[in-house]
Amino acid sequence: MRHNRSANELAAREPLSYSHILQKLGCIILLSVLAVLTACGGISNAGNSTPTAPTSAPTPPSGPSTPPVPITWSPSTSPLPAPPAQDPPPTASNDFPLTVSSPIENATTTSPVHVVASSTPTNPIFFMRVYVDQLAVYFTFTNSIDTQIFVAPGQHTLEVMAEDNKGYISATILNITVSSQSQTTISSIQAMPGWQSCSATFPAGSGRDGQICAAGLGTAVSTMTENQTSPAMDGKSAHFTMGGPTPYSNMLYFNAIAGGNNVSHFIYDLYFYIDNPDLTQALEFDINQTFGGNRWVWGSECNFKGSGKWDIWDDVNGWKPTSIDCNPFPANTWIHLVWNVERVGNQVHYISLTVGDQTYNVDTYYPNQSNWTLEEIDVAFQMDGNYAQQPYNVWLDQVQLTVF
Repeated sequence: MRHNRSANELAAREPLSYSHILQKLGCIILLSVLAVLTACGGISNAGNSTPTAPTSAPTPPSGPSTPPVPITWSPSTSPLPAPPAQDPPPTASNDFPLTVSSPIENATTTSPVHVVASSTPTNPIFFMRVYVDQLAVYFTFTNSIDTQIFVAPGQHTLEVMAEDNKGYISATILNITVSSQSQTTISSIQAMPGWQSCSATFPAGSGRDGQICAAGLGTAVSTMTENQTSPAMDGKSAHFTMGGPTPYSNMLYFNAIAGGNNVSHFIYDLYFYIDNPDLTQALEFDINQTFGGNRWVWGSECNFKGSGKWDIWDDVNGWKPTSIDCNPFPANTWIHLVWNVERVGNQVHYISLTVGDQTYNVDTYYPNQSNWTLEEIDVAFQMDGNYAQQPYNVWLDQVQLTVF
């Protein structure tokens, strides 16, 4: 419960003498005649008892408390990947500490807006969300946020909401003005914090425990190590390993680097380096945008051992091969990869693919995926194991996403 209550203690009293009774009666008569409060003697021997210390008043919250919302979603029973976005509180709420250090109230800023927030609930955190004008645009299962939110120019209400696993909610509402938004490039993503990973299913404690992730036939043994100086193009590459006992096991790495609904064009630009390309089943490079209960997935894989083509993802029919060949790349060589894609209504549009110095016109549309939550803009990289799960290594460097 949010309010602590304690019983009042009564001071100990000894029996009153006859003279004291008369004295008390006189005081009562005097009070009734004069109708004035006076101090007319004290309780007999009251000074011999220990006075009760006054109870200090609780510190009022910065906003009203919000009744807890029963949590019915769980990763094992819900068909959705996360709890659907709910209407955020219309006013500030303070069931537990929630701090938003960026932006500040009445700030004028450019887009993307840098949102930094943290919460410290008594119970374990369930999720945090960012809403812009009542629309959920960013989601995390952690108790902190440090991300970029794309917001159209103009005046907006930005709300950060946190909920713990008992359904208690804290929310901070800010009024901001966005002066402009231009093409933005988020750089050195391979060295940024916030990377998550999952193999066949999401691991325990991820918020989506047990749900399908990278699929495959087992749990891969894989690691990611950031800020490697060799091999590297700029001294801070990310090193990924692949192995494990079960053939055809995969590992997905992803980073939710931003959020927002007013951007629709993405250029995923990176360099990759493989030590044993002949041992690779496939390498996957993805971009995802989610808001309003819908997700747009631009998934691509170099399917070395399957189709031998660059495959792209169709949310209705799964992987579809393109006409672009994808043979094993030279070993120990940096390969430049660029995907140019866009969101068009309820469709994804694969515009073009550049590998090395060759650009291919893809120009393919597929429908998006409905009934999806986890609002975010993320980039992903997946390693697939082969028939013998032979180990290999990949390095990524100069990973960037240009958004407009």
